[in-house]
Amino acid sequence: MNNHFDLIAIGGGSGGLAVAEKAAQFSRRAAIVDAGKLGGTCVNAGCVPKKVMWYAATLAHAVADAPGFGVRARPEGIDWTRLISERDRYVSRINDYWEGYAAELGMTRLTGHARFVDTHTIAIGDEHYSADHIVIATGSAPIVPRMPGAELGITSDGFFALPRQPRRIAIVGGGYIGVELAGVLRALGSEVTLVALEDRMLFAFDEQTSQVLAENMAHQGIDTHLGFEVEGLAETPNGKALLRRGGEPLDGFDTVIWAVGRRPNTDQLGLEVPGVETLADGSIAVDAYQNTNVPGICAVGDVIGREPLTPVAIAAGRRLAERLFNDKPDAKLDYENVPTVVFSHPPAGKVGLTEQEARERFGDAVTIYHTEFTPMRYSLSEHPARTAMKLVCVGSDERVVGIHMIGDGVDEMLQGFAVVVKMGGTKADLDATVALHPTSAEELVTLKVPDPPLGAD
Repeated sequence: MNNHFDLIAIGGGSGGLAVAEKAAQFSRRAAIVDAGKLGGTCVNAGCVPKKVMWYAATLAHAVADAPGFGVRARPEGIDWTRLISERDRYVSRINDYWEGYAAELGMTRLTGHARFVDTHTIAIGDEHYSADHIVIATGSAPIVPRMPGAELGITSDGFFALPRQPRRIAIVGGGYIGVELAGVLRALGSEVTLVALEDRMLFAFDEQTSQVLAENMAHQGIDTHLGFEVEGLAETPNGKALLRRGGEPLDGFDTVIWAVGRRPNTDQLGLEVPGVETLADGSIAVDAYQNTNVPGICAVGDVIGREPLTPVAIAAGRRLAERLFNDKPDAKLDYENVPTVVFSHPPAGKVGLTEQEARERFGDAVTIYHTEFTPMRYSLSEHPARTAMKLVCVGSDERVVGIHMIGDGVDEMLQGFAVVVKMGGTKADLDATVALHPTSAEELVTLKVPDPPLGAD
């Protein structure tokens, strides 16, 4: 076997597959290394199985609301075993697709853990493989904090391995993962408590989004404790307990999930051999073109610690391959104005600057338009969920630099509206667009009265 390649991608997730796929399409000899199933975190323990669970939770909400619309439906609980079985079968089909597609493209599949031997060579077990270009795309892993009793909790990986639905669960962390799992589990019937160190959930999102999310979660019966510093977990006669620094513990949980962030998977790569620079958190330092400080070694995806999103890893990987193998030396990903969605209940999304970020950058040149309402979806429901939308505009032409939404359907509508921000569109461009009625989306093209300037009476 010829063990030299044009490109080796270390990591069979979104970024690694994207760059290797493109390289193979450009008739280059490409290999992909992974110890597990192809697809990475997104396919196996992230976006895909999470979204399946989210759909189940959304259907549970619909069943609960159906009688208000005269539809004879009655909640009778969740068949957890069937849900998990069908979810895993769906994921397996995606794994099989990638294995077959990789072989069809002529990509070489290398199974195992890679470790650098020199700048252009890796070892997998006792076998050595070399390449003109090596791309590190090993992703990230859930963080388990170092504190007493931490082993009593599970991570998001453990959530996807749960054989039975938790009865009473505590989730530690108010970011993407914590909020999403809290919504799913509560809709499926679990008693859910969410604690977070910050004073609001989704701290990286616009404040309005966080506030409306908190209202909706409270209405759904999710118990939240913000500003809660966990100092350990303990087993008690009532179940697992969250120990709080300077306060009373929370007790009686059968399951605790750590959702306090993720760390780059760089520890076992032997990056010190070629001298690849890493940052304090373990992420790999790269330039605008995904280059590390070592010629011939690049990195994409979560491992670089920027915009840890599947589509970002894919886009960065494809552009990298274009630059390396398709005579496009200027190809690179623009990391500005990347849209993102949290699959909470209801979902929340954003693109561009928050109001606070815009005011810090542009001062008094910022104009804000916003709205909050109960959408028609809940007009006959006893369990309404609020929707909120905000436009952040700058300058006399009111260029749209941020869009923030929470509510049913925003996960789908944001994709189109993100184009407005990316292309430098203005409030006038939105106003000139004929509304689709009756929809929630029409609110973004019919907002009329701006918020008063800061400091105004």
